[in-house]
Amino acid sequence: ENDFYSKDVNKISITDDVSVISIIGQDLSTFHKPYTSLIKNKVVPILFNNTVTGKNVSLVVKKSQLNKALNVIHGEIFGVSKKINIAIFGHGLVGGTLINQILESAPAIEKRKDIKLNVFAIANSKNLLLNKNGVSPNWKNEIQTNGFSYTIDDVIAFANENNLENLIAIDNTASASFVENYVTLAENSFDLISSNKVANTLSYKFYKDLRKVLAENQKNYLYETNVGAGLPLIDTIKLLHLSGENITKIKGVFSGTLSYLFNNFSAKDVPFSEILKEAIDNGYTEPDPREDLCGNDVGRKLLILARELDLQNEFEEIDIQNLIPEHLREGNVTDFLNKLKEFDPIYTKIREDQEPNHVLRYIGELSGDLQNDKGNLEVKLVSVPSDTALGGLKGSDSFFEIYTESYGDRPIVIQGAGAGSAVTARGVFGDLLRLSDK
Repeated sequence: ENDFYSKDVNKISITDDVSVISIIGQDLSTFHKPYTSLIKNKVVPILFNNTVTGKNVSLVVKKSQLNKALNVIHGEIFGVSKKINIAIFGHGLVGGTLINQILESAPAIEKRKDIKLNVFAIANSKNLLLNKNGVSPNWKNEIQTNGFSYTIDDVIAFANENNLENLIAIDNTASASFVENYVTLAENSFDLISSNKVANTLSYKFYKDLRKVLAENQKNYLYETNVGAGLPLIDTIKLLHLSGENITKIKGVFSGTLSYLFNNFSAKDVPFSEILKEAIDNGYTEPDPREDLCGNDVGRKLLILARELDLQNEFEEIDIQNLIPEHLREGNVTDFLNKLKEFDPIYTKIREDQEPNHVLRYIGELSGDLQNDKGNLEVKLVSVPSDTALGGLKGSDSFFEIYTESYGDRPIVIQGAGAGSAVTARGVFGDLLRLSDK
């Protein structure tokens, strides 16, 4: 009453449907981690109170959020394994491998890190499989028998109805349309991980708008496998850039498929069509090899690295050398595959016209004054000395050189397996574990 008349309190109101959570023995000085986790899970306490001794903490939350709040607090304070609830979209080569890797590794990860990985949703373009307690190793059959058509709202509603905390959505599709769900997912408590390159190569406006939504909702977006599969490339460039290092040039072999083609074509005295057919038969190429040979995939990867340096380039501004003869660029795949020998005179001449002890490499290069808004992005076939690091590349390895002001003409070199479903899935798994630890 005195507070009211002294105007320390000017209004009294009633809030219905709330719950009180009291944590006895909780020191306020160490409560920042569970509190931050509550906020990240969209549980914002209506009221927060602690005792004079600072050893008891009480929170008032919406009744509808009580179970989720308890799940989060138990995972952060009481030694209960922190539960990470995962929705995986796309279960082809990369997605399917990832799901199996998670299911196989989950018990060991829980034992070692007190993190419980729970795959509660698996979806393809048509069907969705849901299980709040986690899918079984028999998920492939279950999605066929128990899966149902869905929208992204069904996944979000299921997570909300079951009070699932620490939500992560993983996009292993190659779909441009699925990327439209990223904003909705971020606004509904999902962190994002993607092996799908599309979101980072759309217009620069979309690129910035997505990051604004992520920041507003305190959500993370990891995509290390967008370039170089499982190699630690994007992280390295991010850290160099954030530390103020002036990156002056990036160049390298971005495509495992084209690495395989030109490494072998340069080393063997055989026609180009023979190497290309070998790559197709071994599954190195897309079903339509023109998707690799046109150079657009390398262009997208180069653009992603440029944008990590805050460059505002658009995809249309990349100078891409298309490796396909003009008359073979259109038409169906079958006709194209029957005309592979038409590559031979073109590439035999290119190989023969090189200087001695040189080899062919298909590279992406980012150059120019990278302190400006835009850089120069080129994708091209080059001839390099065979005794250089780039010239000595073998198999289907990817290879990247990062030139900086501090290192001068001695670039940072990152090289290794840059393609394949197993290494890409392992890279996505790495992103998942990093997010789980946050």
